[in-house]
Amino acid sequence: MLPLGCVAAARWACCAVQREQAPSLWFIFGPAPRFRSGSHDARPEPAPRQDEQLVGTLRLAAPFDYGRQRLAPLLARFARLHPQLCLHLDLRETPWPDRHDSDAVIHIGNLSDSQWVARLLTHNARWLCASPAYLALNGTPSAPEQLVDHRCICIRENDEDVTLWHLRNEQEHKTLRIKPALLSNDGSVARRWAEEGLGLVLRSRWDVSSAVADGRLVRVLADWQFDSAPINLLVPSRKGRSARVQALVSFLEAELKA
Repeated sequence: MLPLGCVAAARWACCAVQREQAPSLWFIFGPAPRFRSGSHDARPEPAPRQDEQLVGTLRLAAPFDYGRQRLAPLLARFARLHPQLCLHLDLRETPWPDRHDSDAVIHIGNLSDSQWVARLLTHNARWLCASPAYLALNGTPSAPEQLVDHRCICIRENDEDVTLWHLRNEQEHKTLRIKPALLSNDGSVARRWAEEGLGLVLRSRWDVSSAVADGRLVRVLADWQFDSAPINLLVPSRKGRSARVQALVSFLEAELKA
Protein backbone atom coordinates (compact mmCIF):
# COMPACT_ATOMS: atom_id res chain seq x y z
CA MET A 1 0.00 0.00 0.00
CA LEU A 2 1.22 3.55 -0.72
CA PRO A 3 2.19 5.70 2.25
CA LEU A 4 -0.69 7.71 3.68
CA GLY A 5 1.08 11.03 3.65
CA CYS A 6 3.53 13.46 5.08
CA VAL A 7 3.27 16.95 6.49
CA ALA A 8 5.85 19.69 6.12
CA ALA A 9 6.35 21.76 9.25
CA ALA A 10 5.27 25.39 8.99
CA ARG A 11 7.46 28.10 10.46
CA TRP A 12 6.18 30.90 12.66
CA ALA A 13 7.70 34.12 14.00
CA CYS A 14 6.78 36.15 17.07
CA CYS A 15 6.25 39.53 15.36
CA ALA A 16 5.11 40.40 11.84
CA VAL A 17 4.54 36.92 10.48
CA GLN A 18 5.00 36.17 6.81
CA ARG A 19 4.00 32.71 5.71
CA GLU A 20 5.55 30.69 2.95
CA GLN A 21 3.49 28.21 0.99
CA ALA A 22 3.38 24.91 2.84
CA PRO A 23 4.08 21.68 0.97
CA SER A 24 1.09 19.51 0.24
CA LEU A 25 -0.08 16.65 2.39
CA TRP A 26 -0.85 13.59 0.29
CA PHE A 27 -3.36 10.87 1.11
CA ILE A 28 -4.90 7.90 -0.67
CA PHE A 29 -8.62 7.24 -0.20
CA GLY A 30 -11.70 5.83 -1.97
CA PRO A 31 -15.52 5.61 -2.20
CA ALA A 32 -17.97 7.51 0.01
CA PRO A 33 -21.59 8.83 -0.03
CA ARG A 34 -22.72 11.50 -2.50
CA PHE A 35 -24.96 14.56 -2.31
CA ARG A 36 -27.48 15.71 -4.88
CA SER A 37 -26.05 19.25 -4.94
CA GLY A 38 -23.41 21.45 -3.36
CA SER A 39 -25.78 23.88 -1.63
CA HIS A 40 -26.37 24.29 2.11
CA ASP A 41 -29.68 22.44 1.77
CA ALA A 42 -28.32 19.44 -0.10
CA ARG A 43 -29.33 15.96 1.08
CA PRO A 44 -27.22 12.80 0.77
CA GLU A 45 -27.63 10.62 -2.29
CA PRO A 46 -27.57 6.83 -1.98
CA ALA A 47 -24.12 5.36 -1.43
CA PRO A 48 -22.32 4.25 -4.63
CA ARG A 49 -22.38 0.64 -5.67
CA GLN A 50 -19.55 -1.52 -4.41
CA ASP A 51 -18.01 -1.60 -7.89
CA GLU A 52 -17.97 2.22 -8.14
CA GLN A 53 -14.51 3.31 -7.02
CA LEU A 54 -13.51 6.95 -6.60
CA VAL A 55 -10.24 7.61 -8.37
CA GLY A 56 -8.18 10.62 -9.35
CA THR A 57 -7.04 13.59 -7.30
CA LEU A 58 -8.86 15.83 -4.83
CA ARG A 59 -7.19 19.12 -3.89
CA LEU A 60 -8.13 20.74 -0.58
CA ALA A 61 -6.81 24.08 0.72
CA ALA A 62 -7.09 25.17 4.37
CA PRO A 63 -5.67 27.75 6.82
CA PHE A 64 -2.45 26.74 8.60
CA ASP A 65 -3.68 26.36 12.19
CA TYR A 66 -6.99 24.70 11.44
CA GLY A 67 -5.37 22.47 8.85
CA ARG A 68 -2.69 21.26 11.25
CA GLN A 69 -4.73 20.94 14.43
CA ARG A 70 -8.16 19.81 13.26
CA LEU A 71 -8.18 18.87 9.60
CA ALA A 72 -5.04 16.74 9.24
CA PRO A 73 -6.12 14.17 11.89
CA LEU A 74 -9.55 13.90 10.25
CA LEU A 75 -8.03 13.42 6.82
CA ALA A 76 -5.76 10.70 8.18
CA ARG A 77 -8.89 8.73 9.11
CA PHE A 78 -10.53 9.60 5.81
CA ALA A 79 -7.46 8.34 3.95
CA ARG A 80 -7.61 4.98 5.69
CA LEU A 81 -11.28 4.63 4.83
CA HIS A 82 -10.77 5.41 1.16
CA PRO A 83 -7.55 3.97 -0.28
CA GLN A 84 -7.95 4.75 -4.01
CA LEU A 85 -8.04 8.55 -4.21
CA CYS A 86 -5.05 10.90 -3.89
CA LEU A 87 -5.71 13.91 -1.69
CA HIS A 88 -3.58 17.06 -1.68
CA LEU A 89 -3.86 19.19 1.47
CA ASP A 90 -2.40 22.64 0.83
CA LEU A 91 -2.02 24.74 3.99
CA ARG A 92 -2.01 28.49 3.45
CA GLU A 93 -2.30 31.67 5.47
CA THR A 94 -5.56 32.74 3.78
CA PRO A 95 -6.80 30.21 1.21
CA TRP A 96 -9.09 32.40 -0.89
CA PRO A 97 -10.93 30.05 -3.25
CA ASP A 98 -10.61 32.19 -6.38
CA ARG A 99 -6.82 32.34 -6.05
CA HIS A 100 -5.97 28.64 -5.92
CA ASP A 101 -6.41 25.60 -8.12
CA SER A 102 -8.37 23.64 -5.52
CA ASP A 103 -11.43 21.41 -5.64
CA ALA A 104 -12.48 22.53 -2.15
CA VAL A 105 -11.40 25.19 0.35
CA ILE A 106 -11.85 25.42 4.11
CA HIS A 107 -12.82 29.01 4.93
CA ILE A 108 -13.06 30.37 8.49
CA GLY A 109 -15.09 33.49 9.13
CA ASN A 110 -17.72 35.44 7.24
CA LEU A 111 -17.96 34.84 3.52
CA SER A 112 -17.42 37.53 0.91
CA ASP A 113 -19.07 37.41 -2.48
CA SER A 114 -17.90 34.37 -4.37
CA GLN A 115 -19.02 32.09 -7.17
CA TRP A 116 -18.20 29.13 -4.95
CA VAL A 117 -20.84 27.07 -3.14
CA ALA A 118 -20.59 27.00 0.68
CA ARG A 119 -21.37 24.11 3.01
CA LEU A 120 -21.44 25.03 6.70
CA LEU A 121 -19.39 22.50 8.67
CA THR A 122 -19.60 24.04 12.16
CA HIS A 123 -20.42 27.40 13.76
CA ASN A 124 -17.07 27.62 15.60
CA ALA A 125 -17.58 29.59 18.82
CA ARG A 126 -14.82 31.97 19.94
CA TRP A 127 -13.56 32.51 23.50
CA LEU A 128 -11.87 35.52 25.04
CA CYS A 129 -8.91 34.32 27.10
CA ALA A 130 -5.91 35.52 29.06
CA SER A 131 -3.21 33.93 31.18
CA PRO A 132 -3.59 33.69 34.97
CA ALA A 133 -0.51 35.91 35.32
CA TYR A 134 -2.00 38.66 33.14
CA LEU A 135 -5.28 38.61 35.05
CA ALA A 136 -3.50 38.66 38.42
CA LEU A 137 -1.56 41.74 37.35
CA ASN A 138 -4.27 43.63 35.46
CA GLY A 139 -7.52 42.34 36.93
CA THR A 140 -10.26 40.29 35.29
CA PRO A 141 -12.76 42.30 33.23
CA SER A 142 -16.33 41.74 34.42
CA ALA A 143 -18.10 43.80 31.74
CA PRO A 144 -17.42 44.32 28.01
CA GLU A 145 -16.80 48.06 28.48
CA GLN A 146 -13.73 47.27 30.59
CA LEU A 147 -11.96 45.68 27.63
CA VAL A 148 -10.89 49.09 26.32
CA ASP A 149 -8.62 49.39 29.38
CA HIS A 150 -6.89 46.08 28.68
CA ARG A 151 -4.17 44.95 26.30
CA CYS A 152 -5.85 43.07 23.47
CA ILE A 153 -4.19 40.73 21.00
CA CYS A 154 -5.81 40.68 17.56
CA ILE A 155 -5.49 38.28 14.64
CA ARG A 156 -5.48 39.78 11.16
CA GLU A 157 -7.22 37.44 8.70
CA ASN A 158 -9.53 37.49 5.68
CA ASP A 159 -9.16 41.28 5.34
CA GLU A 160 -11.72 41.70 8.14
CA ASP A 161 -11.90 44.55 10.65
CA VAL A 162 -10.39 42.67 13.57
CA THR A 163 -10.65 45.66 15.92
CA LEU A 164 -14.46 45.58 15.97
CA TRP A 165 -15.79 43.07 18.51
CA HIS A 166 -19.47 42.13 18.82
CA LEU A 167 -20.78 40.59 22.06
CA ARG A 168 -24.22 39.53 23.21
CA ASN A 169 -25.94 37.86 26.13
CA GLU A 170 -29.58 37.12 26.88
CA GLN A 171 -30.38 40.79 27.52
CA GLU A 172 -28.28 42.92 25.19
CA HIS A 173 -25.85 43.26 22.31
CA LYS A 174 -22.69 45.37 22.43
CA THR A 175 -20.14 46.52 19.86
CA LEU A 176 -16.66 47.57 20.95
CA ARG A 177 -13.77 49.16 19.08
CA ILE A 178 -10.53 47.58 20.30
CA LYS A 179 -7.09 49.14 19.98
CA PRO A 180 -4.71 46.18 19.59
CA ALA A 181 -1.61 46.07 21.74
CA LEU A 182 -0.31 43.21 19.59
CA LEU A 183 -1.36 42.14 16.11
CA SER A 184 -0.43 39.08 14.06
CA ASN A 185 -1.68 37.20 11.03
CA ASP A 186 -0.88 33.91 12.79
CA GLY A 187 -3.39 32.55 15.30
CA SER A 188 -0.83 30.35 17.02
CA VAL A 189 1.42 33.34 17.62
CA ALA A 190 -1.48 35.30 19.10
CA ARG A 191 -2.41 32.43 21.41
CA ARG A 192 1.19 32.02 22.58
CA TRP A 193 1.44 35.73 23.31
CA ALA A 194 -1.65 35.39 25.49
CA GLU A 195 -0.19 32.35 27.26
CA GLU A 196 2.92 34.43 27.99
CA GLY A 197 0.82 37.08 29.74
CA LEU A 198 0.87 39.76 27.06
CA GLY A 199 -2.87 40.39 26.85
CA LEU A 200 -6.36 39.12 26.07
CA VAL A 201 -6.94 37.13 22.89
CA LEU A 202 -10.18 36.27 21.08
CA ARG A 203 -9.65 32.85 19.56
CA SER A 204 -11.63 29.86 18.27
CA ARG A 205 -12.63 27.40 20.98
CA TRP A 206 -10.89 24.51 19.20
CA ASP A 207 -7.59 26.40 19.47
CA VAL A 208 -7.74 27.46 23.15
CA SER A 209 -9.87 24.81 24.88
CA SER A 210 -6.88 22.62 25.78
CA ALA A 211 -4.97 25.64 27.15
CA VAL A 212 -8.01 26.54 29.27
CA ALA A 213 -8.37 22.95 30.47
CA ASP A 214 -4.77 22.74 31.69
CA GLY A 215 -4.69 26.24 33.20
CA ARG A 216 -2.44 28.05 30.74
CA LEU A 217 -5.35 30.32 29.82
CA VAL A 218 -8.50 31.46 31.61
CA ARG A 219 -11.74 32.19 29.80
CA VAL A 220 -12.91 35.78 30.34
CA LEU A 221 -16.50 37.12 30.07
CA ALA A 222 -17.76 33.57 29.70
CA ASP A 223 -21.38 34.72 30.08
CA TRP A 224 -21.07 36.74 26.86
CA GLN A 225 -21.01 35.31 23.35
CA PHE A 226 -18.72 36.77 20.72
CA ASP A 227 -19.48 36.53 17.02
CA SER A 228 -18.65 33.06 15.82
CA ALA A 229 -16.22 32.37 12.99
CA PRO A 230 -18.15 29.76 10.96
CA ILE A 231 -16.17 27.07 9.22
CA ASN A 232 -17.36 26.46 5.67
CA LEU A 233 -16.28 24.06 2.97
CA LEU A 234 -16.29 25.93 -0.34
CA VAL A 235 -16.51 24.17 -3.70
CA PRO A 236 -16.68 25.70 -7.19
CA SER A 237 -20.14 25.44 -8.70
CA ARG A 238 -18.77 23.59 -11.73
CA LYS A 239 -17.26 20.95 -9.45
CA GLY A 240 -19.98 20.91 -6.80
CA ARG A 241 -21.45 17.59 -7.92
CA SER A 242 -18.14 15.71 -8.01
CA ALA A 243 -18.40 12.40 -6.16
CA ARG A 244 -14.95 13.04 -4.67
CA VAL A 245 -15.95 16.44 -3.28
CA GLN A 246 -19.30 15.20 -2.01
CA ALA A 247 -17.63 12.30 -0.23
CA LEU A 248 -15.38 14.77 1.58
CA VAL A 249 -18.36 17.00 2.44
CA SER A 250 -20.25 14.05 3.93
CA PHE A 251 -17.29 12.94 6.03
CA LEU A 252 -16.37 16.39 7.38
CA GLU A 253 -19.97 17.30 8.20
CA ALA A 254 -20.40 14.10 10.19
CA GLU A 255 -17.09 14.50 12.05
CA LEU A 256 -17.31 18.20 12.87
CA LYS A 257 -20.96 18.20 13.90
CA ALA A 258 -20.65 15.08 16.05
